Amino acid sequence: MGTATLTKDPYNLIITGVGGQGNVLASRVLGNLLADQGFSITIGETFGASQRGGSVMSHMRISAGESWSPQIPQGQADMVVALEPIEALRVLHTYGHPGVKVISNTRSIYPVGVISGDNKYPSMDELKTIIEDLTESVWFINATDAAMKLGNPIFGNIMMVGALAKTGVLPIDRDGFEKVMLRTMGEKKTPVNLKAFDMGAEMIT
Repeated sequence: MGTATLTKDPYNLIITGVGGQGNVLASRVLGNLLADQGFSITIGETFGASQRGGSVMSHMRISAGESWSPQIPQGQADMVVALEPIEALRVLHTYGHPGVKVISNTRSIYPVGVISGDNKYPSMDELKTIIEDLTESVWFINATDAAMKLGNPIFGNIMMVGALAKTGVLPIDRDGFEKVMLRTMGEKKTPVNLKAFDMGAEMIT
């Protein structure tokens, strides 16, 4: 066990998004980062009706001691990392409480009901107001547009990991991230992921 500590034990983190955004990979990277420091990590994942375009949610329970059940109880999320803004709102409805923190990507992905004209997607201003009212702290970052500068919107998930590191709510850092990347992605893919991590961190002010 390392010397890093948690602000709360277990620390309950939810990563949410839609299929195709790299939600599961982000949870695996974070899990490896924290496990390397000796923490006990439990991850539970739920998928929407379709894997691509449907809701995807990873529950992470991080503890210095015992292993916890993978499902975070309702109203007990400590941090929500949302790859899509309406998914942040969906998660907060069930797992939020006044002390929860949120990092949300601002790029919307319209569900079928919106594309077909049956439903209306809220404006980003409307979403920001609602999410701010439901949280203690929230950071909105345009990870998808930044990821496009690296050639692929999928890097948005790693940018969110970098943003999470910068908030300081969990004991994760760039050196630990690099070790995980080298072990899981290899030397060829590590530099671009490090760049994505750094770009995400720079968006947290």
